[in-house]
Amino acid sequence: MKNDVLEDGIAVSSVIDVAILLTITLASIGIMLLYMTPAITDMQDMAKSQKMEQAFTVFDSRTSKTALGESPTQNTKFSMMGGNLKVLGDVGSYKESRIMIISLSENSSWHDSFYQRRGVWNAWESYQHEPDFTGFMTPMGKVQYNSGDRSIAYEGGGVWSKYPGGGTTMVSPPEFHYNGETLNLPIMKINGNTTLSGRTDANINIRSSNIPAILYPNTSINSNFVNPLSCDKLIIYINSEFYEVWAEYAQTLTSTTVMLDHRNQTAVIELDTKPQMGTFQLVRSSFKVGKLNQSNPEPIYDLEFFLENTGNDAADFNPAGMTFTATSGTKTFWYELKKKDKLFITVTYKDASVDKEEIWTGIDEIRVNTSANNNKKANTTVDLVSGAYRLKYDTKDTEFSWDEISSTTVTPNLTISKGEIQSVNDVTQHYMKLMAMNGPFVFYLGGQYKHVDLSKSALTLNYDAGSGILTYLHITHNELNTTVG
Repeated sequence: MKNDVLEDGIAVSSVIDVAILLTITLASIGIMLLYMTPAITDMQDMAKSQKMEQAFTVFDSRTSKTALGESPTQNTKFSMMGGNLKVLGDVGSYKESRIMIISLSENSSWHDSFYQRRGVWNAWESYQHEPDFTGFMTPMGKVQYNSGDRSIAYEGGGVWSKYPGGGTTMVSPPEFHYNGETLNLPIMKINGNTTLSGRTDANINIRSSNIPAILYPNTSINSNFVNPLSCDKLIIYINSEFYEVWAEYAQTLTSTTVMLDHRNQTAVIELDTKPQMGTFQLVRSSFKVGKLNQSNPEPIYDLEFFLENTGNDAADFNPAGMTFTATSGTKTFWYELKKKDKLFITVTYKDASVDKEEIWTGIDEIRVNTSANNNKKANTTVDLVSGAYRLKYDTKDTEFSWDEISSTTVTPNLTISKGEIQSVNDVTQHYMKLMAMNGPFVFYLGGQYKHVDLSKSALTLNYDAGSGILTYLHITHNELNTTVG
């Protein structure tokens, strides 16, 4: 009897062990399925997305061939994989995919007001009726694939990808080419409005006349649409669902300033243009100095004023009192012609951030040229990068700006005390580099002077602007008739 009970207990225990083991196994499988199913789904979604991105990359390449004249038509096959494919190239779609380009001059009466608010889409609206407003808007449109929260699109010659979490990436770069001197912008405009969804394969057809419209340079559109650029800045607004990635791409280009207008889904790209150089009449009363190559110890090649008298008596010619003054942030720098027995130069530099100044007084004479045979003519040349003309440091305090590079100093690292001498070239190079640290700046002609004919007087200005200065702009408009089926 006792043995029978023991055998029955062993049998029951074995059954329970098997049941427990089976329960644990089933539970483990259930847990594995619970956690692996999303992972498997994610892997499937990722594979689908990668396949679609590859298809769009092929589409991008074939579209470029059509737009740039290699082929009048191209077809690209897409596997729909349960998503939908849209051609968004109509009036409504263009409101969410477009480019605005503004050529901005600092001489415009509306410049300061606009520039303060330039970082917002439509900031130009109040200024479009100004006689010197120069700008134009052109649509882009896009071809877009959506599957759930996943989105991939061709827009502006590039391919862009958006993830469910909201992140976006650039799959292939847009047709936006800037080498620091020339910006080539072939704008790809998608025309069409068709949609296809389901699990079947789709075919996108692109057709083009292969004759892009030249928007810039083009004086028939606007007399200011010329090369080299005559404006001071070029501002490009890209209004797009993928604006953040457009901005990231623009930041990789040479010397661009990029802002984001999140509310209007807009990337704002700002480029400095190359200021005019050469010889100009002084009737302008101001002249701009752009970006300087800070790695060049002497970036100013020419800074020379030729001044000629007015009237019929050379003896009346007196340019003393004439000033050339520039301000950049907290820094102020000016030249002044003075006369005490002889005509000479003084140079003054101030920085309000440290409440200090440096003054230099000319030792040598600025000669006035007259003719022994003509007592009506007189002129003088003031060469501010002369290695021969000497200046004496005329401030009781030791210099403060000749040091290693910082926000208030630039090299060479020198200790200069009252009475020490430098050439006007050394002084000019030093202060011009300090002034240019915050970007371009403007000199203004002023002061009290007599009998100087500005229409016959001239400025010669040439310098090393380094790289990253926009000089030439080429924009074309490429119509792409697009259907999906």
